[in-house]
Amino acid sequence: MKYTTLPNTDIKVSKICLGTMTWGEQNTEAEGHEQIEFALENGVNFLDTAEMYSIPGKAETQGSTEKIIGSWFKKSGKREDVVLTSKVVGPGNSMEHIRDNLGFSKAAITDALHKSLKRLQTDYIDLYQLHWPERYTNFFGKLGYEHDENDQWEDNFKEVLETLDGFVKEGKIREVGLSNETPYGLSRFLEESRKHNLPKMITVQNPYNLLNRKDEIGLTEILHRENVGLFPYSPLGMGTLSGKHLDGIQGNSRLGLFPQYKRYSNDQAVKATKAYAEIAKKHHLNFAQMSLAFINTRPFVTSNIIGATSIKQLKENIGSIDLELSQEVLEEINKIHETYPNPAP
Repeated sequence: MKYTTLPNTDIKVSKICLGTMTWGEQNTEAEGHEQIEFALENGVNFLDTAEMYSIPGKAETQGSTEKIIGSWFKKSGKREDVVLTSKVVGPGNSMEHIRDNLGFSKAAITDALHKSLKRLQTDYIDLYQLHWPERYTNFFGKLGYEHDENDQWEDNFKEVLETLDGFVKEGKIREVGLSNETPYGLSRFLEESRKHNLPKMITVQNPYNLLNRKDEIGLTEILHRENVGLFPYSPLGMGTLSGKHLDGIQGNSRLGLFPQYKRYSNDQAVKATKAYAEIAKKHHLNFAQMSLAFINTRPFVTSNIIGATSIKQLKENIGSIDLELSQEVLEEINKIHETYPNPAP
C-alpha cells in the first residue's frame, strides 16, 4: 500500500479508501466486517461513510452502514487503527426520512453529528464532510448553472464553519471537508476560513473517473494552489469501467438492481468505455485496475474511494495500487478522453 497525509495535517491515510455505501443494502453486517478486516490486512486504513448510507437511500436502511462500522469497532476494539470519515446530508426531497431539519444549520449539524457518533460507537470522526451543497447549484450530473436570485446563501459559509469549529474544539471531529462541491463553493469556504480563522475545508469528495474528468477544468487548480485534496468517488462508474457491462447490464450488479442510476449508461459513455477497454486489452491489463490506476496517480488525488460487494472485487480494486501505467497507456487514455470528453459528468 502507498500512503499520504490528509492535506494540512499529520493524519496518515492509505491512497486507497474503502467506501462502504453498500453495507446494509447489498452487503450484510458480517460481509461489511469481513471487508474491513481484509482491507486492514492489505494496508487500507481509511473508511468513508455517511449518515444517509446505505444506498439507495430509504427509511428502512438509513444509518445501516454507520451501524455496521460501529459494531465492528465495538467487536474489534480497533477504532484507533482506522481513519474515519462521515457526511451530513444537505436538503433533498428524498431525504426527509433522515431528519426533519435537513441542511447545515447549527441545529441540523448538531443532530446529525451526534446521531452518527452514536451509530458509529465512537467519540470522534476524523473527517466530517458536507455531503452536498445547501445552496442552489449544479451537482449530481446537473450541467449548466442557472442562477436563482432568491437563493441568498452568502452569509451561511461563515456560519457553517463556525458550527463545525465548535465541534472541532470539543474533539468530536478532527477535520472538515466537502462533497459534490463546485469551484465557487470551495473558494468561498476557503475565503471565510482565512478571513475569520475558522477550520479549513481540506478535502473535496466528488465523482471522478475516466468518464467524468470535469473537475480538471476548474477545480483542480484550486486544489493545487490551496493544498486541498480530492477524494474521487465512483472511480469505476458504478462498475462500468470494470468492463462487466460491455455485453449488457448484469442483473445482480448495482446498475441491474437499481436501474435509476443511468449516469454511466448513455450512448457516448458506452462508446468511451469500449474504447478504454480496448486499451486495457491491447496492453494486457485488467480493465478495472487500469481505470483505478489512472486515478491513483493523479497529483491532486489524496485517496481513491473504492467500493466492492465481494472480497474478490475488493482484492482486485486494492491491487490497483501496484499497477504503474506506462506513458504510452496514459497517452492513449488521453486520446480517448479528447474524443469522448466527460460523457458522464
